[in-house]
Amino acid sequence: MAVLSDFEEEPQQQQQPPKPITFSAALDVMDPLGFLRSAMEFVAMETEFFNKEGSVKEVTAAAKGLWEKEKAKMEAEKKKKVEKEKKKVEEEKKKVEAVKKRVVNGKGKEKVVEEDAMDEDEEKEKKDEKSKYTAPNNGNGLDFNNYSWGQSLQELNVTVPVPPGTKSRFIVCEIKKNHLKVGLKGQPPIIDGELFQSIKPDDSYWSLEDQKSISILMTKHNQMEWWRYLVKGEPEIDTQKVEPEPSKLADLDLETRSTVEKMMFDQRQKSMGLPTSDEMQKQDLLKQFMAQNPQMDFSNAKFA
Repeated sequence: MAVLSDFEEEPQQQQQPPKPITFSAALDVMDPLGFLRSAMEFVAMETEFFNKEGSVKEVTAAAKGLWEKEKAKMEAEKKKKVEKEKKKVEEEKKKVEAVKKRVVNGKGKEKVVEEDAMDEDEEKEKKDEKSKYTAPNNGNGLDFNNYSWGQSLQELNVTVPVPPGTKSRFIVCEIKKNHLKVGLKGQPPIIDGELFQSIKPDDSYWSLEDQKSISILMTKHNQMEWWRYLVKGEPEIDTQKVEPEPSKLADLDLETRSTVEKMMFDQRQKSMGLPTSDEMQKQDLLKQFMAQNPQMDFSNAKFA
């Protein structure tokens, strides 16, 4: 016989998960082991983790896993760096390799052409750069319809024709450090522009020659460089074709004379299709590089 009872069982309360315990500590980058020790002491104080057998192995395994991860990361970075260096060396090797091509001229004869390892874009840029320059006149400057100019390494000479019988009081000539203005009063200036480089106004002057031309002499501030133009806006001359007077080399100071002789040597070398002094220096550096890196294979490298 079943017996009913009014007694009701109380529902079981769900067990609440333990609340997280906050751990606070400062990491001293000079003593990371101290931070780890503090963390483990905190775990030992607040939990029973270290009471169980095998806890030390678990900690050791976790530390080893982190160590292996960092080791793999360092090896990957090292490999990447080695690949980068290897690629750089290969690029340098390509640059020093010369390609020998055999071409046939109109008479059917073979001729060997030395060609450097410059890409097409660089060759085109070099040709465009060269084509924009104008050959200088006999005075290493340029001739225009209304004036002309020439130069040495130290000075500039400008000649401006004027109507015969012109008086000096009708002439306007302003010589400034970086600017030149020349003309006749009441008329637009013949020359009015910024100079290629600065000059020494105190060592510059002008004169009226036979009442038919203005002669201007200006002393360069930098006496180690040829000017490409007199005033801004003019066509630029090819300074590689400048021809200084050999008879005046003995009058130059040692440094200036060395610069002029170097320019003349480079011009002769180029006219004969031979390397310039700078190119010869680069070849010497490449040979030194080869000697310092015997492990590299330069068997296929050729130098023009």
